[in-house]
Amino acid sequence: MRSPFSARPTASRLALALLLGGCASVPPSGLVFGVLGDTPYNSAEVQRLDTLIDDMNQERLDFVVHVGDIGGGRLGCSDAWLAARKRQFARLKHKFVLIPGDNEWLDCKDPPGRLAAWRALFCAPALAVEVQAGEYCEHMRWTMGGALFVTLNVPGHDNNVRNAAEHAHRMAAVLAWLDESAALAQPRGATLVVLMQANPFLTVPRDGFAALRERLAALGERMPGKVILVHGDTHVYHDDEPIAGVHRLEVWGSPIVSWLRGQIEGAELSFSAPHYR
Repeated sequence: MRSPFSARPTASRLALALLLGGCASVPPSGLVFGVLGDTPYNSAEVQRLDTLIDDMNQERLDFVVHVGDIGGGRLGCSDAWLAARKRQFARLKHKFVLIPGDNEWLDCKDPPGRLAAWRALFCAPALAVEVQAGEYCEHMRWTMGGALFVTLNVPGHDNNVRNAAEHAHRMAAVLAWLDESAALAQPRGATLVVLMQANPFLTVPRDGFAALRERLAALGERMPGKVILVHGDTHVYHDDEPIAGVHRLEVWGSPIVSWLRGQIEGAELSFSAPHYR
């Protein structure tokens, strides 16, 4: 999704400590990972992303997650563009997970065909993950550092609510995967980190996110302070609690090319200020 926002954040909005407070430098035993999204949208951002990847390759990261939208306009609908992005992300020295964004399938002329093309390229990450049975190979989860990470195919725009059949079928899988993941995390006292593309808190004429918000609210009540939602879509950095018990982090996106460092030490999960290019 496009955003008219172009200003960089003020320093006061950059630090995020998500569970037990601020975090000192992470020792080698700590889990460290990277998160980015909504880039590259054009050839200029491709070059800046290459430099960002060079920077990330200097870091000790256990994995990197891109929360979706890897092409602006119709670029995300192009086989050649997606193949080039696969080669570009292969430059990362770290294990990489990509989530589909609306620009890669929902906003294209043939959404089912474009999602199939995306899956053929990106549904086999090097990271050891569990995948939901059935067609939604982009629904993954893995446990590291006392947290359970779960990816969901919830695209921006309107979550395809105008296509009632597709929306209902996919959201049934989304909610089942989220419920199952929460049922695994809660008895262990693990933090549940939910990663997806869409911003589900937008005011839109046709709301395709109501059921997901209801489910997140229920999880926030059951697991207060142990549910983290990380997403992109509107390209504006957010660090807040839009639902009681659920902490939300939205990553910056185009025209800003940046990444966030997540760190887990003990029971604490924190995110650094964004790193720009």
